[in-house]
Amino acid sequence: MKIGLYFGSFNPIHTGHLIIANHILNETDLQKIWFVVSPQNPFKPSATLLNEYDRLYLTQIAIKEDERLKASDIEFSLSKPSFTAHTLVYLSEKYPAHRFSIIMGSDSFQNIEKWKNATAILDNYPLFIYRRPGFEVENNLGAKIMIMDAPVLEISATYIRECIQKGKSIKYLVPQLVEEEIEKSAFYKKSYKK
Repeated sequence: MKIGLYFGSFNPIHTGHLIIANHILNETDLQKIWFVVSPQNPFKPSATLLNEYDRLYLTQIAIKEDERLKASDIEFSLSKPSFTAHTLVYLSEKYPAHRFSIIMGSDSFQNIEKWKNATAILDNYPLFIYRRPGFEVENNLGAKIMIMDAPVLEISATYIRECIQKGKSIKYLVPQLVEEEIEKSAFYKKSYKK
């Protein structure tokens, strides 16, 4: 099976993530997309993160009606911080019948040379890159890439967290079930360091 791995903190998952996943499934030969919830991104401060199990649960309820999508906690049992290269090796060994690709924004692709074992990633895994405004894709690394013009909404998890802290509505920014769970559990109410 051809599976796209969409790595992220998903803090919280939002409509923009889901639109990108749907577009990539519609426009490529990928059969499924796994949202790989990262417990700790080496490029982001952990002080801003909701507990990883809560983020996983929000991701699960966001996609539960779509069998093409899966929320993965694979990185929870791996060493932290989460390095994509380690996760890819682990998944490729555990699921030898699957062929994995990586889904990322053009902003992340600009930083890929800084990733741990970047050369091994680029040599072994195709990349589906969706354009983000202001971040052109220059493939000077010989990576196997497919550039996607996915509908990109100007929604960020940071903005959603700020809305929650200010008591503003997040309706339509996140799926309804996610909105209800965030409200019920009072997620993101306390101030996080930026």
